[in-house]
Amino acid sequence: MSESIQSQKAPEPVGAYPHAKRVGHLLFLSGVGPRKRGTKEIPGVTLDNKGHIAGYDIEVQCHSVFENVRTVVEDSGSSWDRIVDVTVFLTNMKDDFAKYNKLYAEYFKDNQPARTTVEVTALPTPIAIELKVIATIPE
Repeated sequence: MSESIQSQKAPEPVGAYPHAKRVGHLLFLSGVGPRKRGTKEIPGVTLDNKGHIAGYDIEVQCHSVFENVRTVVEDSGSSWDRIVDVTVFLTNMKDDFAKYNKLYAEYFKDNQPARTTVEVTALPTPIAIELKVIATIPE
């Protein structure tokens, strides 16, 4: 049996899916990007007049995506220290991995979940990073 969870603070999903699903004592987050709730603003992204990425700051996006993950995890009854697995999608591994990896190490210095980082050619919105997270929920 599973329960769908929608956060009232995290950015609205861009499709027909919940922010997270709870199954027993496990929490599965849908992909989380750096967008801000209630706006089309993407921190760290500059778009041209056609909506294409003109420039971006991966550090700003990382801070935003980590805070969005924290919001969903906490609104779902868990906490940052209970994250056990992270899958990271980057659109530019060559240019962005070192900066992302440095910030990741700062955010996860006390809790080091299992992690996979993959490069993808695109994400559903004009972003450079998205996280897929699994956490535990206290009994």
